[in-house]
Amino acid sequence: MDHEDEIDLLLTYLQESRDALLWKLDGLSEYDARRPLTPTGTNLLGIIKHVASVEYGYLTECFGRDGGIATPWMAEEAPDNADMWATAAESRDDIVGLYRRAWASDDATVRELGADAEGTVPWWGEKRVTVRRLLVHMIAETHRHAGQADILREQLDGATGLRARVSNLPDHDAQWWEAYVGEVEAAARGASTANAR
Repeated sequence: MDHEDEIDLLLTYLQESRDALLWKLDGLSEYDARRPLTPTGTNLLGIIKHVASVEYGYLTECFGRDGGIATPWMAEEAPDNADMWATAAESRDDIVGLYRRAWASDDATVRELGADAEGTVPWWGEKRVTVRRLLVHMIAETHRHAGQADILREQLDGATGLRARVSNLPDHDAQWWEAYVGEVEAAARGASTANAR
């Protein structure tokens, strides 16, 4: 595989997870897109803001490039977790637009530099790394966050899957799912009781 094919392959996998993240917002109210759904405040729009910022850091800034995108919530002096939620002043369009601008900058950088080009990740102790390694890192990171987004969206309205209209789940009615969840719960309780002895 030549370097251009390798970059295309890696960007294809990264783009799939980017698209999966964005569709998790489709059809949601402003409140549901932003509201905290875990005890640590995890929310859909915040995940996208975080991933956009981190990806831009790794795939543009770590190679000494400037795509003209400001991420003040990533600065050392920013409050903890400032990248994990959208303020009332930041619209959904702002955050989605940030993500799209970041990935345009990132894609241009990695295509121009190629898989073997080296950059530095300051938060890894100035370690020299290749475009290839950071693309693989971002594929893993983005898919991890897409999995979080899957669970959050399912909690909101039951929507699941990698893409709209592709749930990646067996096609059954609510009664079947209720029975299935009951069976899983019974197995969990049974194992807990058996292992407590």
